[in-house]
Amino acid sequence: MDPEQQEPFYDRLKEELLKSSSWPSVYLYKFIVPTDPAKIDRIETIFNNTGAVIESKLSRNGKYTSLSITVDLDSPDAVIEKYRQVGEVEGVISL
Repeated sequence: MDPEQQEPFYDRLKEELLKSSSWPSVYLYKFIVPTDPAKIDRIETIFNNTGAVIESKLSRNGKYTSLSITVDLDSPDAVIEKYRQVGEVEGVISL
């Protein structure tokens, strides 16, 4: 997503998170990552020291890895900050 599209997306996400959850809250991230240990490690590092539970599953052909990350966060802004950090990892798809 190019930077011009990101801000409206994150603004809408913040509104939805404020409406649908009380904070702090548990949030589930889902990412599809090219199976590259360096990229997976980088995403895991983003969630270090947060108490996140990270589950990974290799695709049938082994080309991709899905990551499900469950973490307790304080606010919608904290959710968005993690999306921004993970978005810096090349090739990651956020679901």
